[in-house]
Amino acid sequence: MSENNGKSPAEALQSLAPLIGEWTVSGQGHEGTVSYEWFDGRNFIVQRIELGDEGRGIEYIGLDSGTGRLRSHFFGTNGKILEYTYELAGSTLTIWFGGPDSPAKFVGEFDAGFTVNTGAWQWPGGGYESTMTRKGGDDR
Repeated sequence: MSENNGKSPAEALQSLAPLIGEWTVSGQGHEGTVSYEWFDGRNFIVQRIELGDEGRGIEYIGLDSGTGRLRSHFFGTNGKILEYTYELAGSTLTIWFGGPDSPAKFVGEFDAGFTVNTGAWQWPGGGYESTMTRKGGDDR
């Protein structure tokens, strides 16, 4: 069953609007910044990642018409291409590595103003805590 059944890509991506803007990221060796911005037509969100030498890249998030889920492709400066699935339900942000059945994922909670997200990346045998704090104004 499709999560965003019947919605256009732009309508489905509105659920991720609280991410739009610049963020400072902190957590066990993963310090830096990320930014989310609308791509022309608001049919995609572009994320730019600057988390040190190993965590640099760009990610495109859009609606997968086959699954009805918000999926992404991350392109790292190390040549890796990774796929993720996004969901923001209420104040809980979940990002699965691959699909929603994956045990590798990030789960974080936003504060009431959607200015801080605190959570953790987790996978079998490991993980780390991560906090994302909005920089400056709200660009949603």
